[in-house]
Amino acid sequence: MKSFLILLIVALIISAIGFKKYVWFISIGYGGAVAGIGVALLALFHNGLTVGTTLLCILFIIYGCRLGGYLAFRELKSATYNSKMKTEIKDGDSVSFIAKCGIWVSAAILYVCETSPVLFRLEASKGTDGFSIVGLFIMVLGLCIESIADLQKNCAKKKNPKRFVDTGLFKLVRCPNYLGEMLFWTGVFVTGLNIYHTPIQWILALIGYLGIIYVMFGGARRLEIRQNKSYGKDPEYQHYVKTTPIMVPFIPLYSVEKYKWLIA
Repeated sequence: MKSFLILLIVALIISAIGFKKYVWFISIGYGGAVAGIGVALLALFHNGLTVGTTLLCILFIIYGCRLGGYLAFRELKSATYNSKMKTEIKDGDSVSFIAKCGIWVSAAILYVCETSPVLFRLEASKGTDGFSIVGLFIMVLGLCIESIADLQKNCAKKKNPKRFVDTGLFKLVRCPNYLGEMLFWTGVFVTGLNIYHTPIQWILALIGYLGIIYVMFGGARRLEIRQNKSYGKDPEYQHYVKTTPIMVPFIPLYSVEKYKWLIA
């Protein structure tokens, strides 16, 4: 648990950026915390690293820097995005300091739980094996899908800012960036399938994995509600949402708006 606590401290320090702007606890602070955890794992276990475990840690750094950098650029440079988000996300002015602390700590715990499969692998001195290789492949696939989806969306919006995006990966699912995110963390969870030997390891790993899946579906619901307001009267959009799964390819789940328990 010592290593877990060290990673938690790292996540807390980095995600504390959210005290400057409330939403940064779960956006820029999230990316930064994951990248910081990757660096911390390399430092803590530098004597026992293998090619596979080194790559796992490096993927955390790449993932966190890409996500944090993308979110920071979008927030700081996109006036359109900021104007939309003012009506979608709390600015934090009405949130008490104690409530902010609760969100800060719970978010940091989630980030460490998400990365815990790699921590458990390193603690067990398990190097590169089939599970780590398969997990790495899924993580890279998820990272690529997420990155390509963000790039395709930016390009489409530059060409036609007022139209919804239904090109590229968006033909496959309506939220391909969230799909990529879920694949990435599925890969992380897979890397530990032959490592979880105690109930606490299973609990922490499942909290991290199921937690981020919940957050992604909550984000998809929020996006769906926003898009319905913006494009709901467009016949092309109506056809798009009725024929394209919202999150998982080939799974006929076309809407999550009615699931009010998805409040991420």
